[in-house]
Amino acid sequence: MVVKTFEPVEVRPNRIVLDGEAIDQWIERASQADVWFRLIQGRAPEPIEIRIFNAILCAMADHGSTPPSTQAARLVASAGSGIHCALAAGLLAFGEHHAGAIERAMELFQKAVESNAQAEDIVLEFLANHKKIPGFGHRYHSRDPRVRPLVNLGKSLPKRSHLELFLKMEETLRRLKGINGNIDGVSGALLLDLGFTKEVGRAVFFAGRLPGITSWIIRETHSGYFKRYKLLLKSNNV
Repeated sequence: MVVKTFEPVEVRPNRIVLDGEAIDQWIERASQADVWFRLIQGRAPEPIEIRIFNAILCAMADHGSTPPSTQAARLVASAGSGIHCALAAGLLAFGEHHAGAIERAMELFQKAVESNAQAEDIVLEFLANHKKIPGFGHRYHSRDPRVRPLVNLGKSLPKRSHLELFLKMEETLRRLKGINGNIDGVSGALLLDLGFTKEVGRAVFFAGRLPGITSWIIRETHSGYFKRYKLLLKSNNV
């Protein structure tokens, strides 16, 4: 997979240019997906690519209070550290056993597609060696509710070889072990089909989870914040 180069960011007095385009033009029309595609891949995304990338970020937004990244951020926040410290703690908790699966899944899918490996052969090899397949199974969900909506969107992509591999592997695993795909697997497959490399996976995961972790930090440090917010909405009939 080839990552295209982008034009260097230009910063001069009263002027900022990103990938050859003035910042005021970016601000007028760009979304987060535009920024990721332009700065990392050096190309403007298609409308369906924007829709899928934004959907991935939304799907990753939060998963309750138990993930290690959320717990780490809350713990640091409870010590009285600033929000930047708590967010940094959350980021550092994205290790091999939490969020790291998306990177491993992307590496697996990429190598398999490049070598024309068959989905069933891959699954059988992992099972024979008693190894967990990254991107499949979940500690809480028997069927991760985030997978099907992303799959449905991904089927609109003209090139979706990694998503098709994910689906075939899921079909085999479900038949043999009753195991389904998870958010890491489907997101990793889609990010590859969108043109990103595996190194981007964990960064996208953190970017998606950032609003959720921020909300938990606010809960931890301002216990009355959300109560006051709801009362304000009620008083304004919102």
